[in-house]
Amino acid sequence: MGEPIFLDYFIAETTGNGFIMQTILNACALLLGASLIRGVEVKNFVSAAIVAVVLALLNATLGAVMDFISAPLRWITLGLFAFVVDAVVILITANYMKNFRVDGFGPAVYLAIAMSIFNLILSIFI
Repeated sequence: MGEPIFLDYFIAETTGNGFIMQTILNACALLLGASLIRGVEVKNFVSAAIVAVVLALLNATLGAVMDFISAPLRWITLGLFAFVVDAVVILITANYMKNFRVDGFGPAVYLAIAMSIFNLILSIFI
């Protein structure tokens, strides 16, 4: 037999709305990271979705500039410095969002790693 009908519908619907689906998945990753990492707090799913949108916007603007500037460090560390850049973007987001709290640089790095792993696993299935 073929794949279930709902899976075909899900795949067809998410291909056109990649940003919305990625935002929802990042909100889930934020909630999961907040529940697993001490020092990270998100109030609810709506707050996590708003934080995910702000993170996406900051990654597209400030994160791209920081990636360009830190390219030599990323090459030397074989890409691990990307977690530092992501942690800085997370800390900047937490500074401006009242329903999202990160207690320091360590929890921000752990959250960046957790979100990367979560997105890697989900990218295999979607």
